[in-house]
Formats: sequence, C-alpha cells, structure tokens
Amino acid sequence: MFANRIDIRHLRYFVETVRHGSIRGASQELHLSQPPLTRQIQYLEEVLGVSLLVRKRHGVEPTAAGQALYTEAVNILNLVEQACATTQLIGQGALGRLDVGVFGSAVLDIVPRIVLEFRKRYPNVEVVLHNMDRDTQVKALQERRIAIGFNRFFLEYPGLQWESVVHEPMIIAMPRHHRLAGRASIALSDLAGEPMIFYPRASQSGGFSNFLLRAFHDLNIEPNVVQTVDDVVTAVAFVSSGVGLAAAVESARTLQLPDVVYVPLAEDDGPAAFDLCMICRSGDESPLIEGFRQAVKTVTGPPADRGLR
Repeated sequence: MFANRIDIRHLRYFVETVRHGSIRGASQELHLSQPPLTRQIQYLEEVLGVSLLVRKRHGVEPTAAGQALYTEAVNILNLVEQACATTQLIGQGALGRLDVGVFGSAVLDIVPRIVLEFRKRYPNVEVVLHNMDRDTQVKALQERRIAIGFNRFFLEYPGLQWESVVHEPMIIAMPRHHRLAGRASIALSDLAGEPMIFYPRASQSGGFSNFLLRAFHDLNIEPNVVQTVDDVVTAVAFVSSGVGLAAAVESARTLQLPDVVYVPLAEDDGPAAFDLCMICRSGDESPLIEGFRQAVKTVTGPPADRGLR
C-alpha cells in the first residue's frame, strides 16, 4: 500500500532532515529550497498518518515514530546503494560467478592454470567447475547453466562458438616394463592385440574413442578392448594396475602413477595433436567471459592458427 506512494526520494529527504536536525541544513545538503522539502516531509506524514518531526525553535527532532522510520530508512538507502554497487561490479565483470564445464584431461593441467590466472585478475569472482561430457556441456550452455565449456572434438552447434585453446599430441600410457615402454615413439599398428583401456563412444561423430576406433579400423585392426572407463584418470589408474594400455593426450603426463610411462604416438601415424576447445554462446559479450578468454591467451599464448568459430 505504502510502496506505491512513497519512493526512495522521500526517504532520503527525511533522513537528511533528521541527520541535520533542521529543514534548513537538509535543504542545503540536498540543494533544494526549504518550502519544497517541507512539503515532502508533510506528504510523508500525511501518507503514514503520523507525526514524524517535532518542530523546535532551532530545528526539528524526530518523534518516536519518526525515529523508527529514520532507522529503517537508513537501512533501505544503504541496501539500495549496495544493490547498485553490486550490480555495477557484476556488469563490469569485477564480481559474480562463472560456471565452467570441463571433462577429461583438461582438468589435469591447462584448465587449472587458466583458472588461476583468471582469479589473479578477478579475485572477487567465484569460478565453479562442473565435470561434464561434451553433450552435457552443450545442453548446459544452451540452458545457460554454464557460461564456458572445455572439450575436444567439438562439432558445430547452433548458437555456440568455439576456439582452439591448445594442441596436444597423443600419447600411450603403458606399464613401465611393457615391451614398448623403451621406445621413443610407437605406431598404432604396434598396439595390435594389446589389451586396451577405452573410453565410451560419443553419441555423435567425433570423440576420442571414435577417432581411435576409426584409426584402428583403417589399419584393419580390431582393438582388444578389455576395459571401458569414463575418464583419463581412471584409465591411467587401470594402466598402473597392469590391466592394459590407454591412449591419452600430453597433459595426462601430470598423472605420475607408479609403474606408468608415456610413449608418444608416431607423428606419421595419425594426427599429431588434438585441439582442446573453449566453447561459449555466440554473441555472449559478458565481461567475465572476455576476461576468461584473456586468461586463456595469457596462459597458452596467441597461436597464429587459433580460430574463433
């Protein structure tokens, strides 16, 4: 009822009047002549149906009702000021929350370094990481549940854009005493018959497992898959236990588990490197996303062939 008849301006006029103890002092502070200020105070008293000020010879004092209104009005004005300041900081990218989807080996090296660099620039922004596969990231981006995603083998999706963050060569994780462990590099054909730890196949074209299967089939090799796991950390743990060999990318080397070594795949035996992509919504001009993109460039450098699509 009162909210439609009393606004912030009325409260500010009343607060300044009580603070100065006089209409004259408040009018000077507000750069407002005394008659209009007096009318605003009288309007408040009329709307509320109570007397707010006691007129004294040398000024004014709040009544009990006026003192109660003064206390609440100060709180309201402070909340308005805080809300405006917070809104401005969020709009400038200096405050807020950034939800990021990650998956696979990206969490082992590059993404933590990017997040660290971002936090140096935006210490008051909370970065929340969500473990999501590619399809889940796409849906979360479209539903605005995350602002950024990191994944490999990204496809074209309406309303989304991506850019390459880093190229990583393929490596093979194997037990330290495996017959291939001492080589400088190996070919896919060397893995024929070897027990392999694979990842789930992607629902669409692309995906690490899909690439490996195509590469093996191009060589007329049926891979000997003995175990399927969801992520590279689990894969390397199974390698450490002697279950088999696992394909990964260079950042997996940060997983230094007992009795595991990493051997590069020969460069002439398939793509030398795979893109890790940063994904966001097309046309999203959020200062936080731009700040995160700058952190990516600081950590990885600006490769000449990095593209925005």
